Amino acid sequence: MNWNEIRGQFPSLKNFTYLNSATYGQLPVRTQAAVAAHFANRDELACRDFLGWFDDMDALRGLLGQLIHCDADDIAFLNTAAAALSLFLGGIDWKPGDKIATLPHEFPNQFYYAKWLGAKGAELVEVPELTELPAGTRAVVLSTASYINGFRPDLERISRMAKAVGALLYIDATQTVGALQFDVRAVQADMLGVDPYKWGLAPNGASYMYVSPELRRKLEPAVIGWRSDKGWRGVDSLNCGAPDFSDSAERYEGGMLNFPSLYGLAESVRMMLEIGPEVIEARVLELAGRLSDLLEDIGATVVNRNTNIVAARFADLDASALARGLAQRGIIVSARHGNLRVSPHFYNDESDFAALVEGIRALRDEGL
Repeated sequence: MNWNEIRGQFPSLKNFTYLNSATYGQLPVRTQAAVAAHFANRDELACRDFLGWFDDMDALRGLLGQLIHCDADDIAFLNTAAAALSLFLGGIDWKPGDKIATLPHEFPNQFYYAKWLGAKGAELVEVPELTELPAGTRAVVLSTASYINGFRPDLERISRMAKAVGALLYIDATQTVGALQFDVRAVQADMLGVDPYKWGLAPNGASYMYVSPELRRKLEPAVIGWRSDKGWRGVDSLNCGAPDFSDSAERYEGGMLNFPSLYGLAESVRMMLEIGPEVIEARVLELAGRLSDLLEDIGATVVNRNTNIVAARFADLDASALARGLAQRGIIVSARHGNLRVSPHFYNDESDFAALVEGIRALRDEGL
């Protein structure tokens, strides 16, 4: 694999040492071109072919199905992953005593809605490593990797636990899909939300979700609009009565889609499928492992291994101050809850790591 050639798809890397894909992924040139081509098509054809755009989105559902191992009919598009979680939690008939289980230090999305449901009697319970589920658990909500320290829970084990007590499983895969392989059928999630502006290298507003066929039979749409009726393509004479919902996950979309961002997502997914998800995963984990070694060599404690997010702690350096100091030198990383969070993607290389180590050493010598 010619990683130098692939790196050329990301112009920002010429001006910055960018190691922050857990916050934002960089857009490939080809992705930007796909978005521009959509707008050019609108000018050329005056949008008279707009129904054909939905055909392109159906093709994208198929590409995403290849990426996460599901059928195209299982995929629906949204503007944010939070919308998927809101649909999931909002669609459960909560009773006093019901529990929502999650991990400590999860992403705030997982806390906010669940805590708000306290008014309906549901209780959010944080269980370290989700080794067991509390009595009354009706839903398990967690991420594929911690945004704070990269911890990757054993999803298949947790899924078996949830199924054993009749609980539904929601997974947010925003922090891994695009970097690490994911098989939604092996995990048997009921719903999966992904916001691909991070590791998926897509524009904002191109989120998608997987909804299992079993859950679709129970979960009502939260948005109902002109595309809720399965005859929506007959725009010359739309149904003006109660909607007849499709059996596919498309039933949750309701209206128009964010076409520019989704055309961008489609091109990024094509790129990742061309490279190979298994090749990308091997590359990302190799880079993260090498980076962990280098940071430990200069005195850091790396919190977790075998993950795409490297969280490092320095006894003599404040993570937030360190991230700010590095940014002033054009080295982009993050600080999260006391960790220096460094998140390399397949477009990074050893030159980025050398710049990071040099920057940390210089800031330490300056008495940061």
